[in-house]
Amino acid sequence: MELLDVIHTRRSIRKFLNDPIPPQMIETILRAGMAAPSAGNQQPWHFVVITDQARREAIPAFHPYSKMVAQAPVAILVCGDPTGKKWPTFWEQDASAATQNILLAARDLGLGSVWVGIHPEKDRIDGFRKLFGIPEHIIPFSLIPLGWPDAAFEALDRFRPELVHSESWGAK
Repeated sequence: MELLDVIHTRRSIRKFLNDPIPPQMIETILRAGMAAPSAGNQQPWHFVVITDQARREAIPAFHPYSKMVAQAPVAILVCGDPTGKKWPTFWEQDASAATQNILLAARDLGLGSVWVGIHPEKDRIDGFRKLFGIPEHIIPFSLIPLGWPDAAFEALDRFRPELVHSESWGAK
């Protein structure tokens, strides 16, 4: 699939078929996440691959917008670790880039996914820390349920010229 097709047909998928995802596809997706740009190449991310059904079913108890994760065969929890980094305040941008790469890689492989936000909501962060034994210095950032989509992907044109400014804010 061509990159621009991947970008323009990526959608937030919340309904999945009950089919497994091969481990090599998960590794491909994780490699894409780790290929994301990061400030000073500090790579402050960690990833938790979640296949256990009971753990995935427990997530909606502390995250109100995550009901679809129980239906997905796999979820990837993206975490940040700013500890000891030269640019510790840039971990959020780095984790965002890794999350986006994961979403795009999943789409390229024909998988559906959705970005489920965690950081900066304290109750969500605490819930993930408790459920997955995450150390205090690691920050749960996003959750990405993955699965074979229960709907077709479609291209949408989301370009809005009124949001583009030339040279300065008021220029057209």
